Amino acid sequence: MISGPSDHTIDDAAARFLLTLARETIQSRLHGLPPPSTEPADPILNELRGAFVTLKIEGRLRGCIGHVVGVVPLWRAVRDNAIAAAFEDPRFPPLEAEELPLTHIEISALTPLRRVGPEEVIVGRDGILLENGISRGLLLPQVAVEYGWDRETFLDHTCRKAGLQPGCWRHPDTVISTFSAQVFGEEER
Repeated sequence: MISGPSDHTIDDAAARFLLTLARETIQSRLHGLPPPSTEPADPILNELRGAFVTLKIEGRLRGCIGHVVGVVPLWRAVRDNAIAAAFEDPRFPPLEAEELPLTHIEISALTPLRRVGPEEVIVGRDGILLENGISRGLLLPQVAVEYGWDRETFLDHTCRKAGLQPGCWRHPDTVISTFSAQVFGEEER
């Protein structure tokens, strides 16, 4: 259940808070300290929302972890996913202290999932969660834009992310859900 404002829009002050929180959380972990635990008063930051934290160095992915469904307040999802993106993404070794100054942090704050047909997916607006049996694949909205994909290519890549064959989105047992994300990041480093 979502609490707080119905439009889910994060203003500049809240975005800066979340970006600072993510960076300070990673820095705390690098120094063996507990993560910051300041609970913000802003209602939008206390909504139960899915969120992803993406780390890049020189434009290359260095870590990305998140949750599509909100089970904790947004500020805590960002804090927890910052730790996971920096130290627990299985595709990368844990972030080293000397990498942090070079790291660009980006946050994707998600809206609730909406089940759709494949023809309803809009590139540039939607992220996709695709499910078939125990297989699940998720791609954030900005991925299709970054690679210049059309709808079918975006759906095919989401199938691959789920470990399934391209075109699996056409199968009647495949469930497609979309979400949008408000994406904001630090200035490029």
